[in-house]
Amino acid sequence: MGEGGRAFWTVAAGRGELRPVPPAAAGPGEVAVRTLHSGISRGTETLVFRGLVPEDEHQRMRCPHQEGAFPFPVKYGYAAVGRVEDGPAELRGRIVFCLHPHQERFVAAAAAVTPVPAAVPARRAVLAANVETAVNALWDSPVLPGQRVAVVGAGVVGAAVALLAGRIPGTAVTLVDLDARKEALAAALGVAFASPGTAPADCDAVFEASGAPDGLVTALALAGTEAVVTVLSWYGARPATLPLGHAFHSRRLTLRCSQVGQVAPAQRPRWSYGRRLALALDLLADPAFDHLLTGESRFADLPETMRRLADAPDGTLCHVVHYP
Repeated sequence: MGEGGRAFWTVAAGRGELRPVPPAAAGPGEVAVRTLHSGISRGTETLVFRGLVPEDEHQRMRCPHQEGAFPFPVKYGYAAVGRVEDGPAELRGRIVFCLHPHQERFVAAAAAVTPVPAAVPARRAVLAANVETAVNALWDSPVLPGQRVAVVGAGVVGAAVALLAGRIPGTAVTLVDLDARKEALAAALGVAFASPGTAPADCDAVFEASGAPDGLVTALALAGTEAVVTVLSWYGARPATLPLGHAFHSRRLTLRCSQVGQVAPAQRPRWSYGRRLALALDLLADPAFDHLLTGESRFADLPETMRRLADAPDGTLCHVVHYP
């Protein structure tokens, strides 16, 4: 048998704890991984931590390797990076990414882990799932050279969309957020910044990643005639009231949802989930993504860290958890 360890569980609204994991060994076709870092995807994970997953989404919201069930107790998370200690020879000793909850050691199918490219630091690789979400959004609503693009919400996914869209030749990308401190982030990513009241209108493409229904109202106001507003946010149980009269009709706008649980339709015949995740990891060779890592703490402190991030996020993007 392999070593055990501990895993993070949400056990009640706003309360988490570290629970022991029984020892397990890698069997045929499996890998045993010692975690080095994991990332807290603050938007979704704090909704889970607060117990705000709607009942009708309990099944669809399950993540790979989740244990327990919503609302509580549940072991949830999807951004683990670690070293393979046992398994197939071609993976042994490799640094890999896995859609796995926060846990010191785990066993998973070898097919469930993706090697991290040598050019990507292990710490940065925790962003793989977020970058994969951004890639899928740009597949759902492609940005073309020269277009004016607005990204509403300067969280980790919105920032990743802005960074990738800004790499397309000739684009004019504006990151829109209520928090004026995000202007420095936008500058670091090479894009413009605006508050909702000063953002450029008549945009060719708008992406909404604020996590707040009011952000979608802002996104609709920034879209030009016949533009597509792509919604990446998940609002949990909160309703969204939208102004779908007035300019929404006269400008013939389109609202489109982008959700990473399915590969974008235009790519689906040729791209598997594994190929898409490998692309996200390749893109993380760009050091600009380090600007999305804005906090770090020890695994032993994770119950308190999650409580703090849920209560007072204070502009945190991706928080990195370090393991002993």
